[in-house]
Amino acid sequence: MSGAAHFQIGSWYMVAEGRKENTVYWELEQQFHETALYRPMKMSRYEAGTELHYRVKGFGGSDEADVTLVVERFVGGGFAGQVYQVQILNIAPEKARLEGLSVGGVYAMKVLIPPTAFSRLFRNLVYWIAFQGPFQAQVNPSAARAGALWQKFIRRGAKIRFGDDRAVADVFATFVDPGLGSCGELSEWAEGRTWRLEVDDHLDLLARWRKGEQVDQESLGSPEYRAKRAFMEHLVRLMHEMGAHECARQYEWSTCKSQPNCLKRKDEEESPYRGLVAVDFRAGLALLPFLPMSPGDFKLIGQGLIRGSLAQFDRGDLKTLQRFVEAHGDDFSDMHNSLEELKEEERIYRDSIPDITHHHVRLLGSPRLWATMLKGAVTGCRVRNLIDAPFEERLLKGRASAILFFMIGLIPLLGRVFRKAWGQRDWRRHYAGILTSRNYCRRAIRGKVIEVLISWHRSGRIDGERALVVARNPWRFSYHLPFALLPSKIHRFFTDWHYARERIDYLVARPVRLYFNAKQREQWLREMVTEGRNNQLVSNEDSEVILSRIGEPFIQKYLKSLAVHLCTMPVTQIVSVLLAVIYVAIHPEMPRTQTWAIGIGIIALFQVVPISPGSLVRGLYVLSLVIRERNFKDYHVAVFLGFFKYIGYLAFPIQMAYRYPTLARFMAVHWATEAVHMVPVFGERGALLEREVFNLFYNWPLTIRRRMRKRAQMRTGMEPRYWHLALCAVGGAAIFFIADYTYLSEAGVLPALTETWALTALVPLLCGALATLGAGGAKLWKRIVGAAICGVAAALFSLVFSGCMGYEIGFGEIAVRFAWRAFVFTTLTSLGAMITELQLPEPREN
Repeated sequence: MSGAAHFQIGSWYMVAEGRKENTVYWELEQQFHETALYRPMKMSRYEAGTELHYRVKGFGGSDEADVTLVVERFVGGGFAGQVYQVQILNIAPEKARLEGLSVGGVYAMKVLIPPTAFSRLFRNLVYWIAFQGPFQAQVNPSAARAGALWQKFIRRGAKIRFGDDRAVADVFATFVDPGLGSCGELSEWAEGRTWRLEVDDHLDLLARWRKGEQVDQESLGSPEYRAKRAFMEHLVRLMHEMGAHECARQYEWSTCKSQPNCLKRKDEEESPYRGLVAVDFRAGLALLPFLPMSPGDFKLIGQGLIRGSLAQFDRGDLKTLQRFVEAHGDDFSDMHNSLEELKEEERIYRDSIPDITHHHVRLLGSPRLWATMLKGAVTGCRVRNLIDAPFEERLLKGRASAILFFMIGLIPLLGRVFRKAWGQRDWRRHYAGILTSRNYCRRAIRGKVIEVLISWHRSGRIDGERALVVARNPWRFSYHLPFALLPSKIHRFFTDWHYARERIDYLVARPVRLYFNAKQREQWLREMVTEGRNNQLVSNEDSEVILSRIGEPFIQKYLKSLAVHLCTMPVTQIVSVLLAVIYVAIHPEMPRTQTWAIGIGIIALFQVVPISPGSLVRGLYVLSLVIRERNFKDYHVAVFLGFFKYIGYLAFPIQMAYRYPTLARFMAVHWATEAVHMVPVFGERGALLEREVFNLFYNWPLTIRRRMRKRAQMRTGMEPRYWHLALCAVGGAAIFFIADYTYLSEAGVLPALTETWALTALVPLLCGALATLGAGGAKLWKRIVGAAICGVAAALFSLVFSGCMGYEIGFGEIAVRFAWRAFVFTTLTSLGAMITELQLPEPREN
């Protein structure tokens, strides 16, 4: 068998295997084609196994060729576009010279249109506000080409700066995708990952390193983090030197979302400092001066205003690039034609949109500018499949027709329909068929239903079996329409009994089973550890430690308590909704709008209060453990934190930090990072927020433990001291006596704690800090207990001093005031002592 025949058979097998991954989609697509509609099927993204054909343009002069490729997998998508891993099946003609592309090669394909309707709408709206035109990278081949050429030049600059052009992913060709209606590009497939969440017990040194201070390099940890940060900072400086000022935003560290744009190649795992590669140079959202979307945008807006860019996206300075190329003539000796091409493509791109912030008065008297804008608008319509090729020629030749065509698009709702009917023969036949043939109308409705079902199936609104049933019986689609505006999971919950039963079982019955079944609790922990190891949340060594102690009685008790925490999660939601419904029901005399507004307000209030019904149940459970087992020591943290909302879910991970620090750190970071990944944009895997949360719940406890151990070792030669606690208590009580006396003189009554809230917060915190600072060689737990005793004594002394003022006060009021002051003072003095211990500098060795 010849090599070519062998490759063709292998390619056919690969397409077939890819299509097995989502048989539901392919069956739905087949059913759509069976409707025999005149119009093409609406596409939002491609599935694995899709075979595509493009006319691509490489970067070796005017090289063009027809390329056939197959989608291996959908990698993901955002505002900038959607990314696929593809393999080239064929290049025609065979002698075509496309540098970097070869049959059988695996590449990254980026189509510059988001995969979801919301992302497209938001991105296009922001871009239109900024530049008064459609998103050019999607609809303008010159814009897509210019962006790819900038990447080629930056790659060559990276070779100069880093000594290796592999520091920037290569781009090989651009094309227009008629299926999705967008421009796209084929580039190098960089097999890599974002970053490992490295264990580091020297975060204090890392913080000093970030400030530029000289630190002990041997003790400094997080080598991958530091290498990535330094690489991205150098890349940003390089891009500014080359004139790619606005493209540099993709790698600005301070945006907190740029980190996933830089990968570490998997073939360079032996060193944390090698193998970093920049893979994404396509911005998704324009940066408006009144709409910063990240912390770093404030700085970028200021820099843009200095350069004269009110709205920023991907504009570069060609004069600066020219100077950089001339200064490194030998390195760019083969790219002079590319530079000229970039200048021409940039001119067409920039002149294709009004962009009043840059064109200014040119818009008033430049026929050439308006001609370019009109041509660009017509080309954009062709790329987006709003018009066919013959109508494109007609609009390019007749300016009046083009103007009328775009004015029709301004008609709400029907404007797009009229433009499609006028600009595309297929759509004219389609609309005519709907109006003249009942049979075709039924087929058109079924075809539209199938397209919606594909979208719903991808988003999880409907499972595959149900989607196929609805596709065969379109009348069933009407049952789903009332739920279509709800979030996808809620939609499926109300329309899929099996899914609803599984969710109810997961949320209600599963925590109960975990509470009563030790084997299921162990399996639950094993699954979490395995997932954490795959996501680099826990090291192999730590995971072995956790699993080796999984049968210990206290860990079983800990897991059982976590199961109770899971059971309490829906309590607040149930109570808040129930109270809202009751309020609406018992107030029939009020206007419905007002009662429902108050009901929604009740539900919202329960989401923000620090103590909720769910947290009360959780806290009372922990308190019952303390009473039943007569064991306060093993629950002294959880019994307080459990009563508070949100942070209470971390009560047991924090409580376990002393006895099982490895398990405690893992569980804390597991829950925290799962919550982070729900944060839009900034919660992306590999972004900075994920790293900071990991540091907060995993590495900072390690750092604090190391520092405390060192501090405890230093204190071994010191005598413990406690006499100063009385001075702290008396001093704090005296301050409150003065405050009570002043308030009593002016108002005639003793103040509540809320009326002296500043003193109530600051004085106990200060007393707690002084208590631990003056404790000499006392152990840490004795310092905290001493601070708590100081708080109780301060509360008692303050009431005794206040009683000396002659103000008549009953025993009941005294008891209430003492209880509140004792609770608040004890909590805050203990907190002040802990904060002070955490903030004390690391002892320096002599």
